[in-house]
Amino acid sequence: MAILEVENIRKSFGSVLVLDDISFSMEKGTVLSIIGSSGSGKTTLLRCLNFLERPDTGIIRVNGETLLDASFPARDFQRNIRLKRLHFGLVFQSFNLFPQYTALENVTLAEKLLAQEKPDWKEKKSEYHRAIEEHGRELLAEMGLQDRMGNYPHQLSGGQCQRVAIARALALNPDILCFDEPTSALDPELTGEVLRVIRGLAERHTTMIIVTHEMAFARDVADEVIFMDGGKICEQGDPKEVFGNPKQERTKQFLSRFSET
Repeated sequence: MAILEVENIRKSFGSVLVLDDISFSMEKGTVLSIIGSSGSGKTTLLRCLNFLERPDTGIIRVNGETLLDASFPARDFQRNIRLKRLHFGLVFQSFNLFPQYTALENVTLAEKLLAQEKPDWKEKKSEYHRAIEEHGRELLAEMGLQDRMGNYPHQLSGGQCQRVAIARALALNPDILCFDEPTSALDPELTGEVLRVIRGLAERHTTMIIVTHEMAFARDVADEVIFMDGGKICEQGDPKEVFGNPKQERTKQFLSRFSET
């Protein structure tokens, strides 16, 4: 069974149609890369999947459970929205770390807030805190940041901030980890370290959706690639086929600007 099913998602902002009948599915443990020109709807799609935007039409299912049916009243979109978002982890292109918190505090904050809702929170507060902080330390160590846990974002490089953001997204054990241009805010020297982390997650069969302009990375790390243009899925399939033998003329035009280095 597919871990994620997206059916007929449409989204407009005023008179501008940004997503036009988007449908796809993906299996657990796979990586989906989404490519396309700026303004093609890639980020809006991720925002809809993470319930930061409400689609005008469409259905989103995770593990067979319908999390969104846009035909239902708008109030249903807000119902249990925080629980719906827990199925997804989103890594923003601009990090979005809290500047007043250390790396470890950024990673553990959401988990600590959720723990407060447990019925035995008051009795086991210190126990929960120890377990959550240990989990946060493990995640940061996996990101190669074991010596930066007490640093604030302004004391970290862009690559280090992005790795903290990845650890934060992983902290709540989401079903699907989403990346929105994870290297676009980084200089070339720092891009490689973030891509290595994502590649390592792929090797561990972490289910991921990656919006990226890094064409070679999209081709090499993904199990499937989607090319979006004008709010539509123009082409999708095996990365080697899409990159090596695109069927659609628009895909060919887009990829003609990508050359091997």
